[in-house]
Amino acid sequence: MPFGEIVCGAPGSGKSTYCYGKHQLYTALQRPISIVNLDPANDNIPYPCAIDVASLITLQDAMDEHGLGPNGGMLYCMEYLEANFDWLEGRLKELGSDAYVLFDIPGQVELGTNHDSLKRIIQRLSKLGFRLAAVHLCDAHYVTDPAKYVSVLLLSLRTMLQLELPHINVLSKVDLLSQYGDLDFNLDFYTEVQDLSYLENALNSASPRLAALNMALISVIEDYSLVGFETLAVEVRLRPFPHICPRVPCALLTRPAHGSCRTKTRCSISRAP
Repeated sequence: MPFGEIVCGAPGSGKSTYCYGKHQLYTALQRPISIVNLDPANDNIPYPCAIDVASLITLQDAMDEHGLGPNGGMLYCMEYLEANFDWLEGRLKELGSDAYVLFDIPGQVELGTNHDSLKRIIQRLSKLGFRLAAVHLCDAHYVTDPAKYVSVLLLSLRTMLQLELPHINVLSKVDLLSQYGDLDFNLDFYTEVQDLSYLENALNSASPRLAALNMALISVIEDYSLVGFETLAVEVRLRPFPHICPRVPCALLTRPAHGSCRTKTRCSISRAP
């Protein structure tokens, strides 16, 4: 039974970089991995691509043929892929039943929040036997501004409810946070989504007329109590694991770092004996 990840997130959140980094990691660990590009607008793919949706349809073709803009064209491409799911199914079968597959999803957020084509494609993948989890990437700079942080919490929550998969929300590019100055709270406040009422003063000072709306949005997030974040610095080169090639980037960072990793991030890979 194949396993896989639905790698989603807003444009620029690092989805393709994450897929490339994970391919390097799995290759170094001598584990099989295949990457499926489902973004018909991605013409600069950094990773070895096992299946590319551009072989079926491209965003430019959809825009030219139907007179659509970029967003409408992307929705059409996903609907076209759903209608031609047998194309994807046939190529996935060629990867074998032991494949670990990353699905690199387009960055248009409506695909993961309110448009149903991606959801139905995922459901059909599950019927094929795929055991999938969603990895939702969010640029870590959103935590530097209270209003942006609340917006990314709402986006993450809506994506979780829409896709209905085991779900990991990830703050990507966390190694770049220092460029934005000191945070108002410790990083744990943002990753664990602690008491959001502490953001009230900052939100209301920026937009006092929207105070009631701000607190209503915070209440929605806290009532669901679903959203939390892991941290990720996929291009960190300082390896805490000497048995792995130092050219391989760190993977998902989910545990306190070993002492030899000066990045002070977290890493999910166990030290070899």
